[in-house]
Amino acid sequence: MNKELEVSTHYQHGSLIKVIEEGFNYQGKAPSDISLDDMSVIDEFHIGGRQASEEFLDQLRLQERSLVLDVGCGLGGPARFVASQFGCLVSGIDLTHEYVDTGNVLSNWVGLDKKVILQQGSAMALPFPDGQFDAAYMMHVGMNIVDKKSLFVEVFKVLKPDGIFGIYDVMQIGSGEMQYPAPWAASKNTSSLASPQDYQTGLKEAGFNILATRERGDFAIEFFENMKRRMAETTADPALGLHVLMGGDAKTKVANVLTSIKAGSIAPVEIIAQR
Repeated sequence: MNKELEVSTHYQHGSLIKVIEEGFNYQGKAPSDISLDDMSVIDEFHIGGRQASEEFLDQLRLQERSLVLDVGCGLGGPARFVASQFGCLVSGIDLTHEYVDTGNVLSNWVGLDKKVILQQGSAMALPFPDGQFDAAYMMHVGMNIVDKKSLFVEVFKVLKPDGIFGIYDVMQIGSGEMQYPAPWAASKNTSSLASPQDYQTGLKEAGFNILATRERGDFAIEFFENMKRRMAETTADPALGLHVLMGGDAKTKVANVLTSIKAGSIAPVEIIAQR
């Protein structure tokens, strides 16, 4: 099995749209009743959820009708937020067919299917014309990609001059081995953690200028502690939440990530760069 297929298989659920629809039905909501905020509990698959999206994406200088690329879009939660909040037109690409198909259904439910278009494909061979996008971002994607410089070269090509590229990834900030499974990988075999310095080197070699970096370890600890607390307070998982995407070992994945963040080995880090 090649690496990209292995990564895609890790995220495959099998009946995701059915589970999401049943979860909302349990809450008494039909698709026509669901808001963007309702969806955020399931479709923002990164540390910090909607709050992280807001604080990260606000740095990308987005304007109404900007053309934006979401690299590794998943279910498209951040893409829908960008389209709704900033009035942008967003293209998303992701390896996992089920995530893309589900995400397009969710966009239709909230009336954003004309502003958010998700498609299956590889970030290592972006199927877009050179110089198409005003901005691009990726959220918790690089942990599955070994050759980050080649990824950044691909993004550089499809950005307009002066275009902004934002990264929000889990990075290796200290010594210590990460324990698996983690939300992005069942084992070390499909995990490609790298340091902020490695990211910055790859970005510079691809032609980017680094504008800002921010480590978000404390923010992540608070997020995961709250998640663990909610999990402990109930004997049954809620109908919807990130545990749906992480599977039956969600608690183990959360515990492993939290342990490594507390140990100072890993942390989510933001990097803002410019073409």
